[in-house]
Amino acid sequence: MLNACNHPSSIEDQVPDVVSYNFNIRPILSDKCYKCHGPDASKRQAGLRLDDPTSAFKALKDDPNAHVLVPGSPEQSELFRRVSTGDTSDMMPPSNSNLKRLTPHEIDLVRKWIKQGAKFEKHWAFVPPKELPVPEVKDKTWPKNPIDNFILQKQEQYGLSHNPEADKERLLKRLCFDLTGLPPSLDMMDKFLADKSPDAYEKVVDQLMASPAYGEKMALHWMDVSRFADSHGYQDDNYRSQWPWRDWVIHAFNEDLPYDKFITWQLAGDQIPNATKEQLLATGFNRNHKITEEGGVINEEYRVAYVTDRTNTFGKALLGVTIECAHCHDHKYDPFSQKEYYSLFAFFNQVKEPGIQSTVGGPETYAKRPLMQITNEDVKGILKFVNKQDTSKLIVSVMGDSESYRKTYVLKRGNYDTHGDEVFMGTPKAIMPFGDTYPKNRLGLAEWMFNPKNPLTARVFVNQMWQEFFGRGIVKTSEDFGRQGNLPSNPELLDWLAVDFRDHGWDVKRLVKQLVSSATYRQSAVITPENFKADPDNLYLARGPRNRLPAEFIRDMVLASSGLLTRTIGGPSVNPYQPPGLWEAATSGRGQLASYKQVHGPNLYRRGMYTLIKRTVPPVEMAIFDASNRDQCEVRRLNTNTPLQALLMENDPTVLEAARVLAANVLADKSNSKDKIDKAFRLIICRKPTERESNILISLYNDELKNMDAKTAAKVLNVGEYPIPENLDRVTLAAMMKTVDAIYNLEEAITKT
Repeated sequence: MLNACNHPSSIEDQVPDVVSYNFNIRPILSDKCYKCHGPDASKRQAGLRLDDPTSAFKALKDDPNAHVLVPGSPEQSELFRRVSTGDTSDMMPPSNSNLKRLTPHEIDLVRKWIKQGAKFEKHWAFVPPKELPVPEVKDKTWPKNPIDNFILQKQEQYGLSHNPEADKERLLKRLCFDLTGLPPSLDMMDKFLADKSPDAYEKVVDQLMASPAYGEKMALHWMDVSRFADSHGYQDDNYRSQWPWRDWVIHAFNEDLPYDKFITWQLAGDQIPNATKEQLLATGFNRNHKITEEGGVINEEYRVAYVTDRTNTFGKALLGVTIECAHCHDHKYDPFSQKEYYSLFAFFNQVKEPGIQSTVGGPETYAKRPLMQITNEDVKGILKFVNKQDTSKLIVSVMGDSESYRKTYVLKRGNYDTHGDEVFMGTPKAIMPFGDTYPKNRLGLAEWMFNPKNPLTARVFVNQMWQEFFGRGIVKTSEDFGRQGNLPSNPELLDWLAVDFRDHGWDVKRLVKQLVSSATYRQSAVITPENFKADPDNLYLARGPRNRLPAEFIRDMVLASSGLLTRTIGGPSVNPYQPPGLWEAATSGRGQLASYKQVHGPNLYRRGMYTLIKRTVPPVEMAIFDASNRDQCEVRRLNTNTPLQALLMENDPTVLEAARVLAANVLADKSNSKDKIDKAFRLIICRKPTERESNILISLYNDELKNMDAKTAAKVLNVGEYPIPENLDRVTLAAMMKTVDAIYNLEEAITKT
C-alpha cells in the first residue's frame, strides 16, 4: 500500500491494487481541493472540509440527499462526479480557482479509493514510526546492513538492477568529502589501494570519523539550519561575535554528543538545573537570528520578529513542518491553527530581550543581552574547544528568560500590535499534545520533542542525514513533512532508521557509519540506460550518489590539494579574497563591516566554513555555488547549474593561486613531466588519470611551454599572496600553472563521484 508514492515515470501511471489515502489520495486533495475545502476556516467554501472525514461524509448543505463521499459507490459520490464531469458549471476545481483539473490517472485513483470504502488515514508523518522487520530479499549476497534490504526490496519490486561497488579511488573520494569535506591525501590513497583486507573500508571510515575535520563537515549543515552569520543583519549589518557557538557545534559533533542532548542544550541549556557554561553557550542557536541596530525602530515590532524567527526555525529545522504558514491565519493545508502557532510562540516569548538594545558601536555591541562572557579561564577549562586567540573581551548572545511571565496573544494577521485571545504554551495537537507532565518552558518543549511518541523528531533528523550523504532526502522536501511536502520514496526505511536511531541513544556517529557502510552508498555512480529510463531521479538508488560539492568544500578542495589549506579548527571568521567594492556599495557607512578588510598570511587559506558571512552581502563565491545567505533557517540548499560557476572557477584568485602553488610543488619533484602532471591530477581529482587523460594534459603543458614567454608568464603568475619560489623558472612555472588550472576546471574536480 505504501509503495504507491513517487514512482518512476514508467510506474507512476499504474493504479495500485489497494489505494492509500495517505499516499495516493491526500496529495491530490491537498493540491487541488484544500484551498477551498481544507483546514483554513477563513477560506473554506460551503462549510466542507475534505481533510476531515466527519465533514466529508456529511450530506451537502444545499442538497441533504447528496453526499460528498458514499463509501463503495463512486457514482453516488459528489466528489467523484464533480472532479470527473465535463460540465463547467459543476466541475471541481472550478475554472476560476486557477487550480489544475485532475488528470485521468488521478480520477481513476479517486474512483478506486471510493470503491474500496473511502478510508481516511491520519497524515503519515503525524503517526509515530513503528519498529519494522527487515524485509527479505532475493539477492542475499548484496546487503551489508539492514538499509540495503529496504533499498533492494524496492529495486526488486520495480525490476531495477543495482550497480556494483564503486572502484576504490572514487569510493575513497566520496567518503572523504562526505565525512570530512576534504580530499584524501596521496598517502591515504596509496594505503587504501594497497590494503586488500576485508575490513579496509571500515578502517578508513573509522579513521575519517575520528578526524577533527569530521566535526567541521557535520557542522556546516547545522550552520545553514541555525542561520549562523557573523553580522546582525538589517540595514547597518554590523559585526557580531557569535563564532564560539560554531566552535561548540564542531566540538559536539566530534564528541558525538547524542542528538537529544545536542538539541536540548540548544533549546534550553539555560534552563537545565545547574547549567554549565557549555550548556549556556549551546543556546546561542536561538540567538542567531537577525537583530536590528537602527535608531527609530519600534521596539516591540522587532522583539516580536525575533520570537517569530525562533518559532519558525523550530518548526522547520526540528519538526520539518511549515508552521510559519499559521502566523497570520490557520494553516491552509496542515492541521495547525493560528492559535496553536502562538501557543508554540509562547515558549520563545519569555526571553529577556528588547527589540533594540544599542545602535552600531564597538565590541560591547557584538553580542546582545542576554549574553555570556567567555574568559581566558573558561577556554583553559570547560570551554577548551573555543579557539580564543587573544585576551580581549569575548561575548556571545545566549538565551535567558525574564523573571516575570510575559503574556502571549494571538496576533491578528500577524501584526505585532493587534492582540487577539490570550494563549498559553502548547504544541500542535495533530503532532502530539503538550501534556500536563511537561514543564511549561523550553526545557519542557525539548522533553516533548524527544518523547518516543513524537512522530517527527527522529524522522526529520535521519532524513536530513540521508540528504547529506545521498544528495536527496527520503522525503525530498526535508523542510516540509506536511501535506504539501513530498511523500517518502521509501517510507518503511525512513521509519526503520528513525526507530533505530531513537532506540540506540540518538547516536549520530552510529547513524552516519550505518549510512556510509551500506552497499547502497558504496555503489558505482555510473548510470545505465535501463535504470536511467526507469528511474531518472534515482529515487530507488540503483546507483551511487553523484553530486556537486557544496560551495565551502569546493574552496576546501582547492586549498587542500594545493597544500595551502590552514587546518586550524574554530576561531573567528576571516575575510579572504573578494572583488573590491561589494561591501562598500551596500552599507550604511557605520560599523566594523562598512568596508571590506582582507586578511593575510595563514588566515587567507582557512576552510570555507570560516569565511565571514555578512548577511546583506554574503560571500560572492559561496553564493554563486548556492550557499545559504543565512538570512533564515535553511535545511536544503538549491542546486543550480549556471555559467557563473564556470566563470568563477576560471577567474577566482583562490583557484589561480592554488594552481600556481601546486604547480610549484610538483615542479620541485625530481621526476618527469608526466609524473608531475599525474601527481597534480591525483591530488585534485583523487584518482590516477587514464592514459588518454594523461596524454591530453602533457600535450597541453607542452603547448603552453612552447607558447609562453617571460612577459606573459609574469602576468599569469601575478596572482595571490603566497610567495613564488626563487629557484623556479617562471616560464616553466606558468606553463605548469595553466595545466594544473585546467585540471581544477574539470567538472569531476568539484563533483562527489
